[in-house]
Parts: sequence; C-alpha cells; structure tokens
Amino acid sequence: MEDDAGEQSSFVTGLIQNRAKEVGVAAFDLRSAALHLSQYIETSSSYQNTKTLLHFYDPTVIIVSPNKLAPDGMVGVSELIDRFYPSVRKVVMARGCFDDTKGAVMIKNLAAKEPSALSLDTYYKQYYLCLAAAAAIIKWIEAEKGVIVTNHSLSVTFNGSFDHMNIDATSVRNLEIIEPLHSALWGTSNKKRSLFHMLKTTKTIGGTRLLRANLLQPLKDIETINTRLDCLTKTTGIMVLIAQVEFLNQLDDELMTNEQLFFGLSQFLRKFPKETDRVLCHFCFKPKKVTSKVLDVDNAKKSQTLISSIILLKTALDALPLLAKVLKDAQSFLLANIYRSVCENEKYASIRKRIGEVIDEDVLHARVPFVARTQQCFAIKGGIDGLLDIARRSFCDTSEAVHNLANKYREELKLPNLKLPFNNRQGFYLSIPHKDIQGKLPSTFIQVVKHGNNIHCSTLELASLNVRNKSAAGECYIRTEICLEALVDAIREDVSVLTLLAEVLCLLDMIVNSFAHTISTKPVDRYTRPHFTAHFSTIRVVDRIFTRMGTVDNLESNSSTFMTEMKETAFVMQNVSERSLIVMDELGRATSSSDGFAIAWSCCEHLLSLKAYTIFASHMENLSELATIYPNVKILHFYVVIRNNRLDFKFQLKDGPRHVPHYGLLLAEVAGLPSTVIETARSITSRITKKNIQNMECRNLVVPAIELIKSERKLHRWKDLKFLTNTKQLLDHLGSFPEKDGNGRSRETFFLGN
Repeated sequence: MEDDAGEQSSFVTGLIQNRAKEVGVAAFDLRSAALHLSQYIETSSSYQNTKTLLHFYDPTVIIVSPNKLAPDGMVGVSELIDRFYPSVRKVVMARGCFDDTKGAVMIKNLAAKEPSALSLDTYYKQYYLCLAAAAAIIKWIEAEKGVIVTNHSLSVTFNGSFDHMNIDATSVRNLEIIEPLHSALWGTSNKKRSLFHMLKTTKTIGGTRLLRANLLQPLKDIETINTRLDCLTKTTGIMVLIAQVEFLNQLDDELMTNEQLFFGLSQFLRKFPKETDRVLCHFCFKPKKVTSKVLDVDNAKKSQTLISSIILLKTALDALPLLAKVLKDAQSFLLANIYRSVCENEKYASIRKRIGEVIDEDVLHARVPFVARTQQCFAIKGGIDGLLDIARRSFCDTSEAVHNLANKYREELKLPNLKLPFNNRQGFYLSIPHKDIQGKLPSTFIQVVKHGNNIHCSTLELASLNVRNKSAAGECYIRTEICLEALVDAIREDVSVLTLLAEVLCLLDMIVNSFAHTISTKPVDRYTRPHFTAHFSTIRVVDRIFTRMGTVDNLESNSSTFMTEMKETAFVMQNVSERSLIVMDELGRATSSSDGFAIAWSCCEHLLSLKAYTIFASHMENLSELATIYPNVKILHFYVVIRNNRLDFKFQLKDGPRHVPHYGLLLAEVAGLPSTVIETARSITSRITKKNIQNMECRNLVVPAIELIKSERKLHRWKDLKFLTNTKQLLDHLGSFPEKDGNGRSRETFFLGN
C-alpha cells in the first residue's frame, strides 16, 4: 500500500440499509488493517446514529448501494452522503456487490482471530447488512489499490462502537473534546484548548489516532472500566470522561512509582518512527501479479516502500529484547500480558532470524533522505544477486561524482560555504549563502530560487548526475524486491503477530506518552479515581452524551435560532435514556420569556421523570423552584462578589441559588459597553422597577377587597344583580382610583364606605 497522508484518516466506509430502518456499516482502516462492523436500527429520520459513526471514522471514501430501499420518511444513505459529506469521495457499487454470504466467507478467511472467537455464525444471522457492506469494501479496495488482503491479517470487531458511549458530533463540538469551540483561540497562548490536545503528547501517529478514537467512544461497561481502573495508581486517576476511555484504565501504579519501568518504556518507544503502525501493517496487503509489476521501472517507488517496511520491521524486532528486559518484572495485568503475548512469542524471533539471513545486520531505519536511500539500496547482503551488485556500484559512482562536482564548485568559484542538500523530490541541489555571492551568479547555475538567507540552485551537470543516480537507485530497489519475495511471503504467513505488535506499540504510546506523562507532570492531588456502582454512583457511567448549547441560525436548513434550538432539544428528548448524560445551556432564551420559561420547565420535568443525569444551566431564576418539588434536583451557582459596583468572578461552584441585582447591567459594563449606554439602561431599569412595584401594590389592595366582598356575599346572601354589577365595575376601576382622596381617606376606606 502507498503512503498515506500523516495523521489524516485512512478509513474506507461502506453503508447499506433496508426498509426496516436497519443500517449496516463496515469501516476498513487501511493504516492498521482493521475492519469494524456495526448494524443498528436508525432511530432518527435525520440519521443521527449514522452521522455519529461517520464523524468517528472520518472516512476518505464512502461506498453505498443504489438508493432504492430507503425507508419511508427517510432520504436514504446515498442522498445523506450527498447532503452532509460533499467533500468525501462517494462510490456507488451495484447491489450485487453487497453480498452478505461472500462477506461472511471473506471475514472467515481474513480475520486474524479464529472464526469461533468472533461468533461468526451468530453474527451472520443477526448482522447480515454489515457483512454485505464488508464484502463491498474489500472488493473495492482490492480493485482500487491493486492488492490482495493477506489471509488471517485483519483485526475484525463486530458491533464494537456500541460497546462504547455514543457521543454525537454536536456534543463532541460543544464539549470541545477534539477541537476548541472557537478556532480563533488557537495560538493565543500555549494552553491546550481541548481535551484531545491536552492529552496529545503521543509520539506516533497510531498512538494519536488511538487516543482520538477512545475519546470519541469511551467505554461504558462498568466491569471492564473497574478492571482497568485497578491498574491505575491508587491515589491518582483521570477526570470523568477520560475515566471511561478505552485502555486508559490500564495505566498502572508501576508507571508512577517505578521510574525505571516508565523511562524504559519511553526509551523503547523512541526507537520507532511516527508511521510505525502503518509500516507493520504493510504486510497485510500484497500486490496483484507481483512478477509482472516488479519488472516495470515505474514501480520503483513501491519497491522502495516495501524495502523500507522490511528495514523498519527489522528495527522493531531488534528492539523487542529491550522491551522484554523492561517488562520482565511487571506486575500489572496489562503490562504482564504484553510481556507474555509479545516478548515470549517465538514467532517474532523466527521472523527476525529469517530477516537476518537476507538483510545486512548494519542496516537501520533512517529519517535523513539520502541516508535512507543508501540504506535501502544496500539492505540486501552482498553477493546474493549479481545484477543488484552492479546497480549498487553505479549508485556509488554517481553519488561520488556528485560530491566531487560540489567540491569542484567550491574551489573554482570560491564558494567555501556551498552545501549539497538532498531531498526525495529533486535529488541533490546546491545551497549557497547570500553573503558569499559577489555580483551575479555564473550562467552555469540554473533553477535559482531564493530561500531565506541562501540561494538554492542546480547545474546541467548536476541534473544529469541526479538522473543517473536516481535510475541506479531505482534498479537497486527493483532487484532488492525480487530478492525479498521469498522473505516477504514467509513474513505474511505470520502477519497476525505483526498486527498485534502494531497494536501494542500504539497502546503503549498512548498509555506511557499521553496518560502517564499527563499524570506525572501534575500535582499528586490533581486527579482522583472515580468509583462506580450498579441503580447510583459517585460518577455515573453513561451510554450517550447529549448537549444543547449555543444560539445561532442555521441557514442550510432555513432554521432560526429558536428553531435550531428546538430541533436539537427534540433530538435529545427522543433519544435520551436513564443512563444518558445531558448538558443543556440556556434553553428557551431564543423566544418570549413566558414561552421560554414554560418550555424549559416542561423539559426539566420530562428529564426528571426519566432520572437522566442532567446539567441544566439557565438565567431563569424561577427554575430553582424545581428543587422545592423534586428531591433529585440540586441548585448550584458560580460564586461572584460585587465590589465597588463591579463583578469579581471567583469561578467557584457553590450550593444554592444566587441572586445578583442587575447582574445583566454589571456584566454589560464589564464587557465594555459605553458608560452612556449603561447609564441609560440603568434609568430604564429604574423606571421599569418602579412601575412593577406600583402594580404590585395595586394588586395587594385588590386582593383584600375581593376577599372582603366574598365574605360579605356569604354573610348577607346578596342577590341584587345590579349591586353585583356595580361591584364588578368598582373592582374593574379600582386600579385607576387615587391612593387617597381629597379628604385623606385611603382607597380601601373610600371603596368600603361607598
């Protein structure tokens, strides 16, 4: 397989659905040779569950069937991709390619684990849609990439994502799990602005991707979480969400108390480049018609990739004795299990021995481009292939000629600081400092480019030597691949152990370089281990996280701020369960006060009836009355002190409600509104308050009068309709009476006296 683009996604995803609203998803990770299968009933007409999975996988290609079986009221997965993922390549394959029977056979042959361990027969009957999607994906990959997937090489998981917490894309954004909510905050300081970036101290791309995956889909099985938490330090842990992160709980107290173990693992991991996991999984794929392709000079790059993979595999296997030494006395279940499954596995030693029969012992993985090219050309031991030895001599001669040419330019043109850099795109080129150039460069130099304080250029003679050197290297690559055919075939027979090694490296990178590193750099009491129980818990294990926050129009769906708010709230109410976590911010503020308060109160009562764990932030002080009705409501506030008519935020969460008079005006002043605007607002507020007080006093006068009339009716059995009519009129006009008449009589005395 060709190189992929750094940390970008390498998933190919297949989707298929039926009229029963079932969706089958298959996701193939080309980087780690892993296949993830899921099948579920889509509960939302907007495909929220499917969107959540696609957000998790972030695929580069999505394969769908012709859109003919969309359930009633739903647009179908094909149109879904067109609407919401226009930048992702969509491939439509014939319905016949989605064959669940072929999918089951393929997985049986390709899975690294035994079919019985996967319960293939059970899943074949229940999850036929995801098997059909898997068949289409594998067919497309083999046709598109020109490879064949090696038998027993894939890491296959069934329904894996639903063993984990479900966090929809909106909640991931609102909770700032992966990216900060406001990208403008990037670069304002060195602080980490999201949970992912706070923990992203991993050294390999695979470890970073594993960290991201576990933050997006944390575990929700209490038993597994507790088992892994047992490996944590007894006095430290990680915050609520991270506590459910897969493998986080594998962190053991040995890493915190045993410096030799911690630094030994760190030293071991430093021996591997960032792309180690992809390179090790290179052997899970083999090109079609190898013999005809290696004879084509244009495939020298693929040959170079294979040679590089062999060299890196040799480097990894050479480092295993160090891992064995570090983990030999490890006591935790996780590290001891890695020692047994990797360090004591004889297959690694067997592969290392086979490599040593062909690959020179002095060859190491190199990052410097020309050193790497040289290592690849001389990877095979001398004398194995005559044509390879000839190509090597040509490579050495041209390389020596290039350096001699550079020395010639230094002497003849008096350029002692001339350098001879190399990159894979243009080969050798010349770099000359500006200060060394007197006047114009000689016409000998071509392709002149300014680069900082230097001039980058070439010459016709150097360009000719570059072509010859590259051709000789290409011939070395092709002859080397021919010599490696038998070795590669032998390695592919035990490819499952390489997949395991790649997973172990990613796991150790995440545990040691992210979690253990994060804990070790903070005070001991910074983290606290959570404790879980079964019907309540100190920290509740949740199955889904829902959020409703922010106020913004959605022009794409022609929705106002309030409509967007109501759509998000409707999705929460339709899918919430008693094991969910709901975070709502300022529900109902995008409409009138009365309607907003009614909606907020009603939603709170609905969530309270479900006993779902809810964090509800609001400025509506009347909502605090819920605490007087429902015993499972707790009111909290962020403590703020008013000093000299200014707000002093303490950022401390305290019990009970907190009323700050004219909080809005004070906050507006802090925000920097002009003083004239603030003063005008204060004047308006004062008049409104005065009017409200007058209305309240009027109501306080009316109520006793009404009660007196009622008592009089009972006492005298009034029957005079005219009197009742007059009384009603008096009550209607009571509010317009002056508080006192000209004789000083109060309004009540005047009313009762008449």
